[in-house]
Order: sequence, then structure tokens, then C-alpha cells
Amino acid sequence: MNASVHLGTIRGIPIGFHWSLSIVFALLVSSLGGSYFPDGYPGLPDGAVWLLAILTGLLFFVSILLHELGHAVVAQREGIPVTSITLFIFGGLASIAQRSPTAKTELRIAAGGPLVSLVLAALFWIVSLVFDGNDYIEAPSSWLAVINLSLLLFNLIPGFPLDGGRILRALVWQYTGNERRASQVSLFTGQIAAFGLMGLGGIIILNGNFASGIWFIVIGWFLQNAAVAETAGGNLERMLEGVQVEQVMRRDWPRVPIRLKVRQLVDDYVLGSGAPGQRAFMVDDDAVDPPRGLVTLTEVATVPQERWDWTGLSDIMIPWTKVIKVGPAEPLLSALRTMDDASINQMPVVTGPDGLQVVGLLTREHVLRYLRLQAELGTRGRTSAPAASPAATQSATSLTGRDAAGD
Repeated sequence: MNASVHLGTIRGIPIGFHWSLSIVFALLVSSLGGSYFPDGYPGLPDGAVWLLAILTGLLFFVSILLHELGHAVVAQREGIPVTSITLFIFGGLASIAQRSPTAKTELRIAAGGPLVSLVLAALFWIVSLVFDGNDYIEAPSSWLAVINLSLLLFNLIPGFPLDGGRILRALVWQYTGNERRASQVSLFTGQIAAFGLMGLGGIIILNGNFASGIWFIVIGWFLQNAAVAETAGGNLERMLEGVQVEQVMRRDWPRVPIRLKVRQLVDDYVLGSGAPGQRAFMVDDDAVDPPRGLVTLTEVATVPQERWDWTGLSDIMIPWTKVIKVGPAEPLLSALRTMDDASINQMPVVTGPDGLQVVGLLTREHVLRYLRLQAELGTRGRTSAPAASPAATQSATSLTGRDAAGD
């Protein structure tokens, strides 16, 4: 889930939250202000109850953020970049840019979040004891102590994608020396945990508590999907390991003269015989490197059709200095991450001392085609590389993005 609202950065990590978090916040405040605080602390005035409910809800989300920062800080200390932290309906997600190189690194990163939750639970519990009798402080502190401890215990369930599953993966990896087997074990236990939660939800519904039962089923469904996505992502990485950009890029890329108008580009190239179906074009003068820029269907779509006849490509193209590029010898996985981070669908492939000579164009479509060929060859036993599973192919297509990148 991508962040809908960006809150700023901490340690260079963009922090944001998905709109789904507002649903949890509303339910949480309603529960705390409607029943928990009034029933447990009847001496609190109505106005104070709702104010405490809002503040407690905010502190709860701060606790989740600190949990994710626990993972992120450890990852940074291990030299692994963290691209973002997003809070959403099921908690938080620290997006780490690459897989852990060793089992010990995996273990430290996985344990960072639970350790923070443990410290927070202890601190809130101590505060509730110190201010025993002061309902304004004891009420939110005691609840936050219990909820942080509950989150800690839930996250320690030994199944991926929970922290306990990652810890299990690291321990099995360390014991066996086989990362792939460790991943299979943690993903299997994750499946058990997911289906167990969904089964528990069904039992709760049969006992008459429909809302709680549905919530358990939804959480189990989310964990199940996360495990499937991780499996696909792992397969994708193994398939593309050792593959370079030049093995996948197209070497005949379309160039269009800068004098063209948008109407000519669409009629003669996109819809005509010039380059049917092509989404990106190098804009240049007489095919001289480097090109003047790059124009894609994303830029074309920003121009109203009534202006296509007099709007030139020079008016809408991305200047060459701002185009994100890649080298032919760069690992394909690294190039895919670059496209994903920039939300783009293709990158020019350049070489030469100044990176001015264009030698190809890398697109997501070509990566997908490469994976499909791997799948076909794998079924016929003609390649030693792992065959592309449908899930891995779907994982590649899920790296969606815009057609081009600017700043």
C-alpha cells in the first residue's frame, strides 16, 4: 500500500500513511470513547473521554511508527537502504530496498521492531503504575501498555510476513545455511497462521460475534496474500539473478524528429505504421546522440486533443538531462528497482565515458517477455535457470508505473 498522505522524513526515510488508516482510527476512537474509557473510568467527564480517545489513538499510531522505525534503523546500520515507512489499515510497513545478505542481518532487522514494542509496553505500564489513581494519565497508559504487548505477541507468531516469521526464517537459514529452504519454512508457517486466523474468525462468527470474526478473516486473508506475494517476489529475484540489462533490452528503439507535432506523432507513429503500439520515443535531430529528450504517452495525454495540431514535441518532452538512464551491464534486478522507485515503465540504455551513446531501451514489457520465455523453456527442460512461475510473472507485471520520469 502506497502512502496517500506524506508526513515528512525521519533519518532520510519518507513517512506517510494510507487512507485506510482513517478507518482504523475512527473505529478505535469510537471504541475507546464509547465504551472502554467510560466503563473503566466512570469518573472521567464526557469531553475528557473523547479527547483522551483521540490522543490515545494518535499515540497508538506513533507506537506502530516507532515499531517500524525499529526495523528501519537496524537495516540502515546494516548498510541496507530503507525507501519508506507507510502506516495502513493492518499496521505499518518499512520498505527495505534489498534482501538481507546474511542470516544474522535478517535476524537483527526482524527483531528490531518487536524490541521497540517491548520497550514501549514496559514504559506505558510503568507510567500507569506511577500515575495510579490519575485517570487522565492511567487510562491511556494502561491501554497502550496492553495494546503494545498484544501487538508484540501477535507479531511474534512464527509465520511470514510477521516478524516472528522473519525471525524463524533467519534462524532456519543460520542453522541450515540454505536461504531458500528457510524462506519455504517461514512461508509455510505463514500459510498455517493465515488459515488459522481465518478459521478462528469463522468460529467467532458462528458464536455470534460477526464483526470480530470478519476482522480475523480479513487479517488472515491479508497475511495469506502477503505470503503469496513474497513467494512470487523471491522466485522473480532468483530467476533474474545474474541477468544484465543488455540481455533483455530492445536494440532498435524508435526515434522521432523534434519538429513533429503531437498530432503527427500519434497518427504516424503510435497509431500508424511508424511504430505501432510504442509508448516511448527518443526525440532528436537527425539521429545524433545524445537525443534531445524522451516523450511518452504520459506526456501526450497531458495535452488536450484540440491542441495536438500546434503543440510540438519540444514543448512536452522530458529533457535528456532529466531522463533516468541505465547502463547495459547493470543487473536487471537493480534496473527494475530503479524503475519501480521512479514509477516509470522504461529507461534508455546508454554507454560511453559520458553516458551519451544510446544503445537500447529497457521496458517492463521486455522484462515480462523474458520471464515468459523462461517459463516456456523451463517447461521443456531447455534451461538450467528456475522456470518462471505464473506468480512470478504476475509479480513482474505488478511493478506498474508511469511512462516517464522527470525530476
